[in-house]
Amino acid sequence: MSKQQAFQISVLASGSTGNSLYLETDKKRILVDAGLSGKKVVSLLAEVGKKPEDLDAIFVTHEHVDHIKGVGVLARKYNLDVYANEGTWQAMDQALGRLAPEQKHIFKMGTTMTLGDMDIESFGVSHDAAQPQFYRFYRNNKSFAMLTDTGYCSDYLRGIIKGADAYLIESNHDLEMLRMGGYPWPLKQRILGDKGHLSNEDGALVMTDVITDNTKRIYLGHLSKENNLVELAHMTMEETLKRYDYAVGESFEIYDTSPDQACALFTL
Repeated sequence: MSKQQAFQISVLASGSTGNSLYLETDKKRILVDAGLSGKKVVSLLAEVGKKPEDLDAIFVTHEHVDHIKGVGVLARKYNLDVYANEGTWQAMDQALGRLAPEQKHIFKMGTTMTLGDMDIESFGVSHDAAQPQFYRFYRNNKSFAMLTDTGYCSDYLRGIIKGADAYLIESNHDLEMLRMGGYPWPLKQRILGDKGHLSNEDGALVMTDVITDNTKRIYLGHLSKENNLVELAHMTMEETLKRYDYAVGESFEIYDTSPDQACALFTL
């Protein structure tokens, strides 16, 4: 990467069935979550020309299986450091299996740590997990922010993620599809609640408040297979931003993600 470039990033998988993101700087290569089998994560890395042997660490957002399924096996096989806050460690420790004490690191919510040549900020979200947190990455005056698995986005949270150069934002469900769909009512209530997931409309409205002239890319993440369509999520984001007079397709682009196919590597 040149001196002006900060990161190489790929959303390896995003959806209700599994989530993982790859991020690389000149000095470090990390995953955020590994919610698919270790084998699948390795094959997704191969899709973007990357090897698990080159990874340094996995940062975990929360203990739900679609975020941690492959964490233990990958950490053991490739001797990776694992970072999560204390509440998440307590909730996922057994599920990960045995890891060496020196592989386990506590990353306190609401703090910023330096890893190699980047700074990583952690922030809490509203989700039905022990202590869910997401991350914003900084390097060379550029930043990448990721926010999925939250039932709502407070003004405080909007302030934390405002002005990033690229985003992964949740577009979990279409409200009408969810309401009319076959999910049992308690599950619908959970998804729609304050500790559930952002709808297409919610995610789009968050973006209207946080994107600035810096913003070049918006990735739509964590789409539900049952209660959403890629086209619907994309259309809702695009139409909402245009309604707020944002120049979609000119100053920035909207990108879709897949639950089982890696997005092309991009350089920020």
